[in-house]
Amino acid sequence: MADGESKARQEVVDMWRIYRTTKEMCRDRGYNILESECAMSLAEFESRFSTESGQINRTQMNFSAIPSPDTIQKYTPPATNKITSPEAQIGTLWVEFNGDEAFGMKNLRDFINHLINGGYYSGIMVVIKPLSGMAMRALRAASGLGEGPKGGVEVFLEQDLKINITKHELVPTHLLLSTEEKQQLLKRYRLKETQLPRIQVTDPVAKYYGLRRGQVVKIIRKSETAGRYASYRWAI
Repeated sequence: MADGESKARQEVVDMWRIYRTTKEMCRDRGYNILESECAMSLAEFESRFSTESGQINRTQMNFSAIPSPDTIQKYTPPATNKITSPEAQIGTLWVEFNGDEAFGMKNLRDFINHLINGGYYSGIMVVIKPLSGMAMRALRAASGLGEGPKGGVEVFLEQDLKINITKHELVPTHLLLSTEEKQQLLKRYRLKETQLPRIQVTDPVAKYYGLRRGQVVKIIRKSETAGRYASYRWAI
């Protein structure tokens, strides 16, 4: 096989892995994703997304996902005297695979406009290379100013999705606590959230699960003596 053909073949395999990991990530965040999508074979992936020339059409890989009823409940704050019917802090997600070698301001504006016009709560963009410095600053500013979709925009590099890091034997199980479960935890142990061990939202596992600042995650590890034990981390 010629070098060019070998490189093209490897790109197909890489995109297949990236697509499956992205589907698994959305499923693990609580979105309704079919198991068949997560377990898609390479042959089926090629038949769905490859062009006549054998290249992968990334735009055909784009998809939306809605959260499950359990996830919606988990992301719905408890009712209060002032807010008797609180809104869920999650909604329809749009995932897009961008094939441009450079992702700049125009790409970001177009993506945010697509999310807003489509009524999506949040968006994930999978890119080949890191965002330009200007686009990264604009993304952070938009999040801080409340511009764009309510749930914000996340960006992942393709190379970071070739392998699902949560499947590694050294990565323990992570379970997001609802607001109510978080309050019960703090009350039970008479703690303030700032007294909990912390996890950065930029941590690879935290980013995989889409943890937001202020959320608490339960981490279950295996123990030779206790079987399993749980610890908790506060996302910052």
